[in-house]
Amino acid sequence: MQVNTKRLVLRPINANDKHAILKYRSDAEANKYQGWIPKTINDVETFFGKLSAEFNVPDTWFQLAVVEKNNNELIGDIGIHFIDEQQVELGYTIAKHKQGLGFATEAAKAVIDHLFGELKKHRITASIDPENIASVALLEKLGFRKEAHFRESLLLNDKWVDDVIYALLAREWNMNN
Repeated sequence: MQVNTKRLVLRPINANDKHAILKYRSDAEANKYQGWIPKTINDVETFFGKLSAEFNVPDTWFQLAVVEKNNNELIGDIGIHFIDEQQVELGYTIAKHKQGLGFATEAAKAVIDHLFGELKKHRITASIDPENIASVALLEKLGFRKEAHFRESLLLNDKWVDDVIYALLAREWNMNN
């Protein structure tokens, strides 16, 4: 699966991406809301080993690299959890020096279009820390609605944090896009 947007190429991650992924994912401050912050190349390789090699397989995660077209720089990734045949969960990370430039919005829109358009998925969810204001704003801008707020339900980096679930139905996306 590969998707092109105006500024980006979204393609499956591969072994050649491991150093770039370590560079932006290991920044603990920039990724403080993430559940996974690698410290070594081995951590990235272990992560790669847990991913599905095939796209759209129920009960697996598939990871897309977010690459800038103009300089071929890997600037982030989007994880897609294929929960079952009709539902998926999205997660995304953009390198700190590329945040706030609309790349996450552009990439997420393209992935959502593909999931609802080509794959005919019914529902997309996202699980985020409510303190991650930028991520909340992104999801709401894309039309996701808050469905649940779980208090201190996740232990991340030795701290209990809240988890907020956002969701979007295909018919809601199609009405607004």
